[in-house]
Amino acid sequence: MLEEDEHSHNQFSSSISKLHCNIPTTTSVHDLLECPVCTNSMYPPIHQCHNGHTLCSTCKTRVHNRCPTCRQELGDIRCLALEKIAESLELPCRYISLGCPEIFPYYSKLKHEAICNFRPYNCPYAGSDCSAVGDIPYLVAHLRDDHRVDMHSGCTFNHRYVKSNPMEVENATWMLTVFHCFGQYFCLHFEAFQLGMSPVYMAFLRFMGDERETQNYCYSLEVGGNGRKLTFEGSPRSIRDSHKKVRDSHDGLIIYRNMALFFSGVDKKELKLRVTGRIWKEQQNPDGEVCIPNMYT
Repeated sequence: MLEEDEHSHNQFSSSISKLHCNIPTTTSVHDLLECPVCTNSMYPPIHQCHNGHTLCSTCKTRVHNRCPTCRQELGDIRCLALEKIAESLELPCRYISLGCPEIFPYYSKLKHEAICNFRPYNCPYAGSDCSAVGDIPYLVAHLRDDHRVDMHSGCTFNHRYVKSNPMEVENATWMLTVFHCFGQYFCLHFEAFQLGMSPVYMAFLRFMGDERETQNYCYSLEVGGNGRKLTFEGSPRSIRDSHKKVRDSHDGLIIYRNMALFFSGVDKKELKLRVTGRIWKEQQNPDGEVCIPNMYT
């Protein structure tokens, strides 16, 4: 502990003195807390080498215990002085430019940012591991221009899915359509996958917005043929929930292949499914007990 305190004091004595005098300096405490390897903010344990260069605990393992600045062996020296300075700081949320007005103690900031309502959204496209992130207007343009997703206006849909070889489920293509209604965007997913040993088809809706707003909307899905039909009704899931999470929770219209072929016709050689549905906005009545469907856009 004595060795740690001595190294911490040697490194920061000059920087701290600059912060408390009128000597101009471009070094801020925030700069000192930035890991030189990953450039993320550092949190305890903060490590330093014998020459006083710091880095975060995650990067310490990545650099094989060698200081990335001077190449000296890092050892197990904690930078207690910097950890103590960080404890006294209050900083704005990293998403301040996206509208978050909150200010947090340094060690609470990271926890908030993980659930901040203003944090960017991940691309909702399911057919690839797309790394695009951004706000909703950016993602809508991204889906349209980069993924060539079909865009529709209105709150009703009539989705036709045709497959010449219904026996192939593993290589089935994911399908995504974006609908714009009530001033919001919704993603309609349709895909085939294995549910245990059973091939199934599934349709579900995701809301392009935060979880808090999903309860303002409902949707229904229907598929049928040969005098039979299946229906599903519920609230859309936010795109905060990954596509895989929603699919694996079975929160949508699930059609087993035998039933899908029955809906398709008598020959059962080609899959022909028509999925219809609608989206509506729920309005709270004055007593706050019953939600009334609002059919108007």
